[in-house]
Amino acid sequence: MTEALGSEEAPMEYGELFKDFIKNFRDEQGTFKYMRRLRRMINFDLQSLAIDFSNLYRYNTELAEALIDNPTEILREANEAIRELVSLEDPEYAKRKKKFIARIYGLFETVKIRDIKSDYIGKLVQVEGIVTRMHPIRSRMVKAWFRHEKCGAEFEWPPGDEVIGDRIEKPSICPVCGEGGGKFILLKEKSKYIDWQKITLQEKPEDVPGGQMPRSIEVHLTHDLVDSARPGDRITIVGIPRLEQTSSVSPLYEVYLEANSMRVSEKALEEITITREDEEKIKELARDPWIRERIIASISPSIYGHWDLKEAIALSLFGGVPKVMPDGTRIRGDIHVLFVGDPGVAKSQLLQSAARIAPRAVYTSGKGSTAAGLTAAVVRDNKTGEFYLEAGALVLADGGVAVIDEIDKMRAEDRVAIHEAMEQQVISISKAGIVARLNARASILAAGNPKFGIYLENKTFTENVNLPPTIISRFDLIFVVKDKPSLDKDRRLARYILEAHSNVEKFKMEIDPTLLKKYIIYARRYVKPRLSPNAKKLIEEFFVYMRNMAVATDKETPPIPITARQLEAIIRLAEAHAKMALKDEVTMEDAAEAIRLTMSFLTSVGMTETGEIDAGIIMTGKSRSQIRLYTIILDTIKRLGSDKDCVDQHTIIKEVAKATSISEEKISETLTKLHREGYVFMPKGGCYQVVE
Repeated sequence: MTEALGSEEAPMEYGELFKDFIKNFRDEQGTFKYMRRLRRMINFDLQSLAIDFSNLYRYNTELAEALIDNPTEILREANEAIRELVSLEDPEYAKRKKKFIARIYGLFETVKIRDIKSDYIGKLVQVEGIVTRMHPIRSRMVKAWFRHEKCGAEFEWPPGDEVIGDRIEKPSICPVCGEGGGKFILLKEKSKYIDWQKITLQEKPEDVPGGQMPRSIEVHLTHDLVDSARPGDRITIVGIPRLEQTSSVSPLYEVYLEANSMRVSEKALEEITITREDEEKIKELARDPWIRERIIASISPSIYGHWDLKEAIALSLFGGVPKVMPDGTRIRGDIHVLFVGDPGVAKSQLLQSAARIAPRAVYTSGKGSTAAGLTAAVVRDNKTGEFYLEAGALVLADGGVAVIDEIDKMRAEDRVAIHEAMEQQVISISKAGIVARLNARASILAAGNPKFGIYLENKTFTENVNLPPTIISRFDLIFVVKDKPSLDKDRRLARYILEAHSNVEKFKMEIDPTLLKKYIIYARRYVKPRLSPNAKKLIEEFFVYMRNMAVATDKETPPIPITARQLEAIIRLAEAHAKMALKDEVTMEDAAEAIRLTMSFLTSVGMTETGEIDAGIIMTGKSRSQIRLYTIILDTIKRLGSDKDCVDQHTIIKEVAKATSISEEKISETLTKLHREGYVFMPKGGCYQVVE
């Protein structure tokens, strides 16, 4: 063991102490951990040595504590110690690389970004956050070469170590001839540069106190740290807070973080630690035969009823099992859920409750969201004029849940932006010369109001909702919530609300919120259930039966009740249902519940006027019978107006009614829709012509 730093005997220098630690530290297996890392660094042509702070603290506590308080000096000596050790192992390599860096990982305390104030300047800190902006890589001068015009001497400036600040001042006196005066000409080609990049690190959404704006801090990356994170990545930075003057005459300084090390969270939710004690509690919970019901009951217990909606939220929080095929095709495991219903049925409260329970969630409102705000934006820096990437809500929610309230209030051009994120789970950006693909592996939980204020029974789902079929078809579950008066139900609702207002304590969650979050994380991280043969057979039988319903009918254009997209949704729902009980196998029980929810969704959303289920309503916004009627009307107009003349409305209706036995009222209504959707136009009143 090393001597203490404060020993009365001749204390070792920091560099010697670090050298001693690297040479002599042994891990649990008795191997020289850091000498092995040092040799690997040489073999892989690297210049950074990763040091675990816990190892340093165990080996020499005083050195570790001194490192926190005086990182600039100690890290400089640690870098030199590594260079000396590399020189002993491989002198040629040390001569070629010249500089080596000690990168410290895993400090015991993580400081919140909003807490980094003046007291932390010059200390070593660890922060966590999300990369929201990423600037291009630039070359930064750390050593300048000047030529003194008066004496002709060339020299390196400043003497000593590389520059840490943002400026290199010209010398006033030539260090060679000792005289001032004359020009000092900068020799750019001979000067020394390093790779440098600026990113912006923002607080994680779950760490932001209620009602406050998320704080962010600029982080400066150098050497091999540059370009190792993307917007939306959750990272842990160990670095030194430093000051940067806002302008040359201002007494105000901005704090930035000079990064020493950076670790990117590769897996979703890996930044949250689950202890052995937590794991025991989680497994004990999972043994409860009523665990699923308890989880569902923990979602917004103060809201009366809506059991299926709460179950859909629970399934969305757990998610299915994502799969990557050998050819690279990715099948999503995230479950997207949409609630549509009358005002005042607690849709927004359910969404907010889901955002609070989810281990990682971003809550946004459709009214205040743009395409760039939801996906990613390319922004111009006011100071430099450079373009950089800024992550949006879906990128920030990567690995969690994106909650979008009032999705129907979004502008049509903004809604298009989430198509790719919902199915492919990436955001593609191609603007201002920046071409990038960012991960958006998030479940989308959305709610919207009906187009006419209340949900009209005599209209189809797509006519009631201000959403295009392209988005509707991407949701795994859609629930229509209607506010229908009912004597018994209204009495129970009134009593429930009155009780909630008078006895708040009674409506606490079934499972402690912190434990429930860890339960969800554990399930998402470790539980990957596979379909059992019985579950496969049940799902297969259901799919074939539903498809055969279309074949069995005598209609000319029978409705297709289910497609492959709904089949994949059933598989995801069954996997999520198994995950809720931490099961490794999807049983018939899980498959049956997934089928029940899917049927509930199809009967409320995909029902035609004749009471049949037609997946076409969800996929295209129109039933197959509607599409057939569209085709017949257009063909009739083309046939009757073959000489390019328009056709009278009454003639069209009479001809189509004769050919189809559909009511004239229905044909007239469909003709109006065709005109509204731009398939036909009226050159003159009451006379139609097909748009070519």
